[in-house]
Amino acid sequence: MADEDQDKHLKPSRRDLLSGRAIRHSMERHGQELADALARDEKAAAFSSADTVRLTTRAMACEFSIILNPSDDRRQTITASDALDFVHPVEDQLTVYREQSELMRLNREAIHEPCAVDEELFELLELSLKLAEETQGAFTPAARTLNLLWRECRSRGSVPTQEQVDEAVEASDYTKVVLDRNLLTLRLDDPKMGLDLSGIGKGFALDKVAAFLDQEELTNCLIHGGHSSIIARGSHRKAGGWPVGIRHPLFPQKRLATFMLEDRAFSASGSGVQFFRHEGKRYGHIFDPRTGWPVEHILSAVVTAPSAAIADALSTAFYVLPLEESLAYCERHPDITALIIPQPRGGKRLEPVSINLDEDRLLWH
Repeated sequence: MADEDQDKHLKPSRRDLLSGRAIRHSMERHGQELADALARDEKAAAFSSADTVRLTTRAMACEFSIILNPSDDRRQTITASDALDFVHPVEDQLTVYREQSELMRLNREAIHEPCAVDEELFELLELSLKLAEETQGAFTPAARTLNLLWRECRSRGSVPTQEQVDEAVEASDYTKVVLDRNLLTLRLDDPKMGLDLSGIGKGFALDKVAAFLDQEELTNCLIHGGHSSIIARGSHRKAGGWPVGIRHPLFPQKRLATFMLEDRAFSASGSGVQFFRHEGKRYGHIFDPRTGWPVEHILSAVVTAPSAAIADALSTAFYVLPLEESLAYCERHPDITALIIPQPRGGKRLEPVSINLDEDRLLWH
């Protein structure tokens, strides 16, 4: 009713027209529209990117990059190049595609007896199990058996049976991973299970790169692990952060929004790019480890967090969890922010849910 009363008040009477008040109202309205447009343009300009220097290396089936502001200081380029060297040892340690990796050694041996674990890897496993417990298993480091089942079915163009899925879920129970902090050992309490850290490994690698750059006092850079895992340090051309694009979940070639990321990590999870079809049904590559089936209720989940490993794990968990459980998690952890896009109902438009995000850092396209 208040809006209707305001409209009636603004609607010009004959006397207004004769007195010129309507012209004044019109100028005020157009002036406000122009001010709004200028504000949008100013924000868009702040979120745009200028010239940068990019260094890249390939690892973990994606491109890792460090993006710098242009500078005459050759030291920053050399430092960034040295930082990228940290990625390859992490891949060698965590990959499940090479039998000689440390993780695969643990998968072979820890089902028989407790195995000694490198301290940094032990800490990553501790963090992984902590996040698994906090998310009720929506994220898990123990889903290798389930991952293998779906990978084999995709390669054959088939879908697993419910019995196969149930067996794989039972062998992917994170509570059967036993760590001993005093001895730095790992034991797997199911002979059919195995570890797979692909949901947190890229973030772990980025955190190591960022730690080196922090140590070397390189304060303004953007570190990419693919397009889904990112760490920002400082700012791009004094813009108050680095502009990071958020893909449209239904049209991956389009950008839904841009987020200004500063001294935080960012991770995005979704099935807009990786999926397969079987008998006319679309199956995404992210599944609920507790049911063993691909997730259908969420289109995408974006998380920012203090570290890239945490952001990686939680973007997967928030993609899997019901929206209300992700909201509850962020209430308990105010240092975590998220943008979650549920599956629209009845063909309606997207309704993104922002959790703890600073809206001034978000530009919708």
